[in-house]
Amino acid sequence: MDNQRLISLYRQMLLIRVFEDKSAEMYTKAKIAGFLHLTNGQEAIAVGAMAALNPDDDLFTHYRDHGYLIHTETNYWGGYAIVGGHLTLAAGVAVANQFYKNGRVVTCVMGDGSTNIGTFHAAMNWAQLWKLPIIFLVENNQFAMGTTIRNHSSLPDVYRKADGYGMAAEQVDGNDVLAVHEVIGRAAARARAGEGPTLVEAVTYRHRGHSMAYPDVQRDKGEIADWKKRDPIHRFANEVLLKRGIASPQDLEEISAEVEARAEKAAEYAENSPEPELDSLYQHIYMDPVSNMQVGGSLIRPPQIGGAVASNGSH
Repeated sequence: MDNQRLISLYRQMLLIRVFEDKSAEMYTKAKIAGFLHLTNGQEAIAVGAMAALNPDDDLFTHYRDHGYLIHTETNYWGGYAIVGGHLTLAAGVAVANQFYKNGRVVTCVMGDGSTNIGTFHAAMNWAQLWKLPIIFLVENNQFAMGTTIRNHSSLPDVYRKADGYGMAAEQVDGNDVLAVHEVIGRAAARARAGEGPTLVEAVTYRHRGHSMAYPDVQRDKGEIADWKKRDPIHRFANEVLLKRGIASPQDLEEISAEVEARAEKAAEYAENSPEPELDSLYQHIYMDPVSNMQVGGSLIRPPQIGGAVASNGSH
């Protein structure tokens, strides 16, 4: 990579971190409700992976997805709340890409906890059997909620789970953005060449608890502190940008100020924007106009807010 692209990787990782820290701040101020799953400490995986893929490639993620969403403009198929529920959907899109010979690769991101359930094995078997153009990217942050991988998986080395399907697999340091970029690049090249799927295990560690609403009491504080010493953003800045003379400390300070201002501006925009209309709940669900869509001979219509629902009850 040239120097400008390396600096861009740093800026992207830092943007994710600052955006999520601002989101955490807004959550504690009750500006954000519900669940908020942050990816602090795992930024190198999203940035390294997306930099290795083509802009029109397809992406499915789990719910710890802000880092991917920030840097994805097209063909993002959502962050799924049902653990592992998106794996077979991702394989289905890979089937479509294979059928149409469009050269697109699907990347399906999941946590380590997803690798112990049925849809993982169904998707893996299907993908290898049909040589689908898909990358299964596991963000192994050592915990499924608060349960360590040593207690929830009989095989802690997740990449070895590919052996049962004869699938190519690699384990990578998930805190090294350049290593992630290299591994995902290889996996994408295999997929585009018709050589089938790859399981990539990116070993990392999240700095925060499972979510902002989840007390982080199970994990050892000393272990958290040790992993924070391997922070992917600081590591890349010190070991690559500064050590190679690609950027100066002043350059990094300017990038930090730029990213902070961008996050602050986004928060101000959100606070000053009006509440969305209730009808927006039903946007981007069915094709527009919805009157063109029929299932089983019955017309699908969105329910009316505060009124009667569609007569077929299909909502």
